[in-house]
Amino acid sequence: MKEIDWIVLFGTLFFIVAYGIWKTRGEKSVEGYLRGGNDTKWWVIGLSIMATQASAITFLSTPGQAYTDGMRFVQFYFGLPVAMIIISIFFLPIYYKAKVYTAYEYLEGRFDLKTRLLAASIFLIQRGLAAGITIYAPSIILSALLGWPLQLTTIVIGLLVILYTVSGGTKAVTQTQKQQMAVMMGGMVIAGIMVITSLPGNVGFSDALHVAGKMGKLNVVNFEFDPADRYNFWSGMTGAVFLFLSYFGTDQSQVQRYLSGKTLKESRMGLMMNGLLKVPMQFVILFIGVMVFVYYQYNQPPIFFNEAIRAEVVESEEFGGAFTSVEQEYTQLFEEKKQLVNDLTEAVATKNEVLIETAQHELNRLQGASDTLRNEAKKLIAQALPGRETNDKDYIFMNFVMNTMPVGLVGLLFAVIFSAAMSSTSSELNALGSTTTIDLYKRVVNKEATDEKYLKNSKLFTLAWGVLAIIFASTLNLFENLIQAVNLIGSLFYPIVLGIFMVAFFFKSVKSNAVFYAAIIAQVVVILVHYLNIEGKAGLLTMGFLWYNAFGCILVVVLSFIIKAFHNR
Repeated sequence: MKEIDWIVLFGTLFFIVAYGIWKTRGEKSVEGYLRGGNDTKWWVIGLSIMATQASAITFLSTPGQAYTDGMRFVQFYFGLPVAMIIISIFFLPIYYKAKVYTAYEYLEGRFDLKTRLLAASIFLIQRGLAAGITIYAPSIILSALLGWPLQLTTIVIGLLVILYTVSGGTKAVTQTQKQQMAVMMGGMVIAGIMVITSLPGNVGFSDALHVAGKMGKLNVVNFEFDPADRYNFWSGMTGAVFLFLSYFGTDQSQVQRYLSGKTLKESRMGLMMNGLLKVPMQFVILFIGVMVFVYYQYNQPPIFFNEAIRAEVVESEEFGGAFTSVEQEYTQLFEEKKQLVNDLTEAVATKNEVLIETAQHELNRLQGASDTLRNEAKKLIAQALPGRETNDKDYIFMNFVMNTMPVGLVGLLFAVIFSAAMSSTSSELNALGSTTTIDLYKRVVNKEATDEKYLKNSKLFTLAWGVLAIIFASTLNLFENLIQAVNLIGSLFYPIVLGIFMVAFFFKSVKSNAVFYAAIIAQVVVILVHYLNIEGKAGLLTMGFLWYNAFGCILVVVLSFIIKAFHNR
């Protein structure tokens, strides 16, 4: 990082924070603080919804996911437009008619207080965990890349978000997310262009596509039905639809975004904007990861992308020699692979199918050998540094940025990561503060307080959740992949809340006790099924975690009817 990079990074961040505080100065009502004054335009709602979901994890993990696993993760988003249509038709009119501050308020009118508190509590647990991850995700990686202590990075991100979220509430979150989305998408588009222009002069864009395709990275759609497979067309159009219905339809961090709309029509248009643009956005980010993979077919990649950990192992007396030996073998293998990639490019240019097939076969063999050496390096890291993270997927993209991008652009792309962390975390803290105030404090603790008192407590609860998120972020360890970690946590809790809302909206004969106990039983079952899947003992219930969303939601509905039938006896 050069001086200009630091100026770009901190200039961008401080402008966004200052803008959010200035734009929402003088907010003195709970209505304005929690619902943004109900004057938000549809395109601002759309950007805010996208920015809330587009956390730093999106920009750190998604390119690494594509680098190692290809484009197939995009299938996860295929069901998003379907979910947006369903929410726009069925969910939104009910929320607007009920004139609620939070989604869970509606449940008390439809069922009773305990059901409302159950749904709100599940949300607080799930989103409280997620808020910690959205701060931790960029902190752990940025601390390694920038050489900052992890605690410092965590506190910097957390405090920046707390400043404007506590100050201005929903309107501050919505207003700042416009600038954050501009920084995020502008930075990633520039990064994508730079990746392609960084390829060797004799390698055109079509050549890069051929290399990526022949090496299995352009695996956009898979129609094979396999419940154990996390990402295919069917999981995207079923399990993921349920996840998106619960996230966008019942999670207060998203519901609060579109409840700030001027009219029902504006909110619907904002949701549809998200449905139309999110899939192309994810496609572009994944494609950048694939192009980074192609770049490293012509340029020597590190055997381990977290260079700080690699340096520690190399310097180790006991394991340094063995690690260096594996690295040397990895370098020799790369030279062989590079020659084959050039042979493949020439064969494609001359349309020599025999040479194409031969080169492709050999490339896949060498790629397998290369992956084996990377795994050997990770084993040595685990032995040399017990307890340290051996997964480096989330370091791939930013490692590439730091080593290849020009001065100024490096700072901009770090600003992308910080902006993404701030945009998603601010929505989460805003929603956590709102739910705690409206569903717990106002409903259970103090029903007769003044508007001024509720406003003050909203700010205090938002601040408290921000501090808790920073503390939680300081205690985490990296999952297999950060973006999968967030989706897993959502898949464990979201389906139960969605099941409660589905019963509330569509099955009027089911009363409060039936759905309340059905939700508790279903939550226990989903967690148990996940445990059995981890242990490989799930049997007929073996499934990828995205399927939990459909399984858990349907289970709540079915159990509600069963309990209702027994209760009526």
